[in-house]
Amino acid sequence: MRRRLRRFLPVLLACLAMGVGGTAVAGAALVLADRPGPGDRPKVPASGETPGDWAAAPSGTPGGGDPAVRPLRRVIPPDLLVVAPRAIAPEDLARIKELPRVRDTVTFDGAKVRLLNTRSANAFGVDPSEFRSWTPPDTARSEKVWSALAHGRFLLSATAGRSLRLRGDVPYAIAGARTPFLRYGGSGGLGLPGVDLLVSKSTGAKIGLVKDLGVMINAPGGNHDALGLRIRRMLGPGTQIIDMHKQAAGPSGSAPTGRSRSYLDLYKRSAARCDGLSWTVLAAIGQIESGHGRNNGPSTAGALGPMQFMPATWRSYGMDGDGDRRADIQNPYDAVPSASRYLCANGAGRGGKALYTAVWRYNHSDEYVRQVLGLAQAYARAYR
Repeated sequence: MRRRLRRFLPVLLACLAMGVGGTAVAGAALVLADRPGPGDRPKVPASGETPGDWAAAPSGTPGGGDPAVRPLRRVIPPDLLVVAPRAIAPEDLARIKELPRVRDTVTFDGAKVRLLNTRSANAFGVDPSEFRSWTPPDTARSEKVWSALAHGRFLLSATAGRSLRLRGDVPYAIAGARTPFLRYGGSGGLGLPGVDLLVSKSTGAKIGLVKDLGVMINAPGGNHDALGLRIRRMLGPGTQIIDMHKQAAGPSGSAPTGRSRSYLDLYKRSAARCDGLSWTVLAAIGQIESGHGRNNGPSTAGALGPMQFMPATWRSYGMDGDGDRRADIQNPYDAVPSASRYLCANGAGRGGKALYTAVWRYNHSDEYVRQVLGLAQAYARAYR
């Protein structure tokens, strides 16, 4: 393999410089309204102390207020996260579902609460069975996570979890319109920008979260800016619309802007959408799949375009990367950032074993993964 790479690398490098024709913008911050507590700040009880409103049953045991969590059927990539200034009326939710390109929606309750007496946290209340499909794949597949949520425990984002270092055997005060004491169920990747805390809808009702405060939307191939404007007009001033693809550029807007003129530049810009993903991985996939756009298929399996997406996968992950209001499987400006999106959703940004697994999901072959990672290393050496 190394001999082949060394022999053909000059050709591959030349292909990277071939002209083609993504953009990204800074991330957005989510702001939720406060749900003030009833007065005195509650204290965190010591271990063994019995609080007045114990909302949790131990994870994995019967109890709590929610039904058993249904098995994961699919992972749905969110395109827009919408937070209204007040509860969204059922008729407005029905109208959102009927908008062009909208395929799936899921609602959530929400408000800003106080955690550990002083720390403000944006909290979502969700149906564990429905909402798990909208989280990153590793989180969605974790039965332990969603069982804990269904049985009354709260989850934290990975960042909040590292900061607070809570214990699962101690009840903690969550102060909203009411103040129940809840047990900690763990932390991890929620995939929700600006959201620190997740509870089930029934637990959220005990805190006093605003019912149906927001909705997440899957609209593959749609013009998300135009869709967001329609929703804002529908729900009124103060409605927050977060484009999850622009959010992937990071809070500092670290992804480069402008129009790519070569595949090399396009790979670099697309990789910047996924924190931790090297452009060399995208370049290796692009070379192996289509020779950087020289053979766009269809393959014998029916894959299409410069990144050789299967049409069914494209319907979920294909995105409009160049702002022309179309997600075109044959257009490299759409296909390459879509490949970055797919790899990122499967954990590629974490590197190591997670990267191996993400590339394997792209093409279910260990030999394919070894070829991609080997070629990626060759690109990295050549472009040091």
